[in-house]
Amino acid sequence: MRKRIAVIIPVSVFEPAETLRDCAEYLNNLDFGEMECRIVFSFDGDESDDRVRMLRKYGFLVLARNTRRGKRAGAINDALDHLVKFKPDFVAILDVDSRPERGVIPRCAEAVGDGIFIASARRRISNPVNSTTRAVEFEYRLIGYLLKHSGFRQFNGLIGVLDGSILFRHRLNEDALTEDADFSTRMHCLGLKAELVDGFFYEQSPLTWRDFFEQRKRWYYGGLELWKYLPDVLKSGNVGFITSWISALTLTFFPSLFIPFILLSLPSLLVYYGKDGFETFSGFIVYSLVLQAASISAIFNFLRNKGVEWKAVKRMEQLKS
Repeated sequence: MRKRIAVIIPVSVFEPAETLRDCAEYLNNLDFGEMECRIVFSFDGDESDDRVRMLRKYGFLVLARNTRRGKRAGAINDALDHLVKFKPDFVAILDVDSRPERGVIPRCAEAVGDGIFIASARRRISNPVNSTTRAVEFEYRLIGYLLKHSGFRQFNGLIGVLDGSILFRHRLNEDALTEDADFSTRMHCLGLKAELVDGFFYEQSPLTWRDFFEQRKRWYYGGLELWKYLPDVLKSGNVGFITSWISALTLTFFPSLFIPFILLSLPSLLVYYGKDGFETFSGFIVYSLVLQAASISAIFNFLRNKGVEWKAVKRMEQLKS
């Protein structure tokens, strides 16, 4: 019997029609191997939105939620409710700017099971056009290396392929600001693991330092919320997981400590980027300072129980596949 895979793409009301059209065309040509596939766009808008009608013309199931309840987590959970009868063995979660390499989705599906709750691949930036995006591109390369050696593998956005039975059973926490890190923490506490396969998922980086600041402030705030799981993390008894989890929630909050290493990187950057080396170098300095500011701002908001607003991120019209 053919395995079934559902692809869920949560869609914010802020997403431009051109980005959604680009995403739909890419998905129509994506390789799912021998699996039976159903693609669902879970849209925060209502039935009257032209973007909903446009996506349906591509033959996809479009769930018009008419609410922002639970933000991204709510959109994914609502999509799961509509997929109960389909009974997918796997659920792939993608963002509108996700561009998985050909063959990556089937490889991820093959890796899931036997205690593996999610499989994903390394991330690459599809829009390295300025100092902001180049800094994030370098960061993603570093994260890809660290994930190979980490006892706590957290894939941003849960972009990848998940075990359908596990996701349907545990679902996403709609009260968590970073539902992906929340879910990953809970699954690791249960003794489940995440697998990294060969290949890449391309996605867009924030184009401006302002968007980058707002994104990372939200990520930092979500990280602070995770400390409530500390007793469960310690009870897991998995030293590798415990060490990696605590490190992720402490060391990352002090990025300015790494500025001396950035200063030493200038010769290498000039060799690698050529004439863009100085711009990239200055971008790394700004990157560290913006991250530090986002960390401090998130901590300040957390202590005041103020929360963090989920804001729109500017997209480029076209992505390279």
